[in-house]
Amino acid sequence: MTHIISATVERWPVAGAFIISRGAKTWVDVVMCEVGDGEHIGRGEGTAIYYEGETAEGCAAAISAYDGPLNREALLHRMPRGAARNALDCALWDLEAKQAGLPVWQLAGLQAPVPLPTAFTISLNEPAQMEADARAAAAKGFALLKCKLTGDGDRARIAAVRAGSPSARLIVDANESWHDLDVAAEARALAELGVEMVEQPILHGREERLRGVKSQLPLCADESCHTRADLDRLGDFDAVNIKLDKAGGLTEALALAQEARARNFRVMVGCMLGTSLGIAPAALVAQGADWIDLDGALLLARDRDGGLPLKDGLLHPGTLWGMGQ
Repeated sequence: MTHIISATVERWPVAGAFIISRGAKTWVDVVMCEVGDGEHIGRGEGTAIYYEGETAEGCAAAISAYDGPLNREALLHRMPRGAARNALDCALWDLEAKQAGLPVWQLAGLQAPVPLPTAFTISLNEPAQMEADARAAAAKGFALLKCKLTGDGDRARIAAVRAGSPSARLIVDANESWHDLDVAAEARALAELGVEMVEQPILHGREERLRGVKSQLPLCADESCHTRADLDRLGDFDAVNIKLDKAGGLTEALALAQEARARNFRVMVGCMLGTSLGIAPAALVAQGADWIDLDGALLLARDRDGGLPLKDGLLHPGTLWGMGQ
């Protein structure tokens, strides 16, 4: 019989600091879940959605307290969305793969995963530092850069990033900081610098702010989009950012991607800070996505043994999770 073996909190150091408009992080706590059947052990990882009040300790407690049926369908109805459900859902997928002796992508009816051109995040900083960081990222082979913005001085920051990496594709994440700005004007200015998409310009829960806005760039919902239930109110966005921690697992994330495409949303797949154990299942959802931002483990000072290989800006499939071995 399948049972929960453990739910533990692990602290992983960030390489330098990860800085966005809400503040800086020098480490990240993740919850690591193990489930088993007496013969096989499945693992999953989640990172708490801190801006919604989640903590890694709370997620571990929620997993340990879960007393419902241990199958993925039951989780969708008996656990709320979030990092706890994500860790448990992914652990169950990993266990099922080992029980079947098949990789998760095959169990889920997906195509075999291929290397992904992930974005690399340029943390919020002064323009000169962002220029230097962009130059360094481009030198490592990253062709897509995601720049964190704050709603003040953003044009100067992107001009500096463009100077540091003239040929890179650029997307930006406002992290809700444009809510009181002229979104269309900001987008128009950044389009002239070659930016191709703006993530979450307005406050989540205040999506009506975009009604009537004619943006020259696609606007992508991040904090505003968690699960399929959110899609009905996101009609003024052009795209959605799917993250497993927000969706509450691979099961919901795959369903969200399918429904979003059916409704003509473009799809971005992102992640929270975390190790390759949390990134590996997201990489399955990211196959064929319009924008891929799975650098959560690349921003850490170190990764788990067997972390997903990176070569020339491409994140390659690995054997850390979901391979049925």
